[in-house]
Amino acid sequence: MGELIAFANTHPILASSVVALLVAVLTLEVRLKGRSLVQVSTNMAVQLINKGATIIDVRPSENYAGGHIVNARNLPLAEIESQPEAVKKKKDKVLLTVCDTGPVSRRAADALRKAGYESAYSLQGGLAAWRTDNLPLVK
Repeated sequence: MGELIAFANTHPILASSVVALLVAVLTLEVRLKGRSLVQVSTNMAVQLINKGATIIDVRPSENYAGGHIVNARNLPLAEIESQPEAVKKKKDKVLLTVCDTGPVSRRAADALRKAGYESAYSLQGGLAAWRTDNLPLVK
């Protein structure tokens, strides 16, 4: 331990760089762990849908009209962020938010979780991942 302190005293820039990298790695790991709690894969999304999850498509209505998951309800992100009660579901219901590529639906799921919907999830990769896995869409 004494050698480590001596090394840090002789090489302060190197020692502080190692500490900064360690903090950055830990921060990244915590963020990734938090993301995995909110985002679900297409396979998990299908399982949630089969168990009765409500699908909320947060894309603009013109994109929604171009193709969406069966039984999805269109509710734009701005409306969810300003009025999460617009979802009109019991707080214990499972909600699955969907967008084109994933980040917007993640924001929607985060907003719903902050509003008390603890079972709000986001489709990882959005409808792009859904299409890649050849899963059905309706118009």
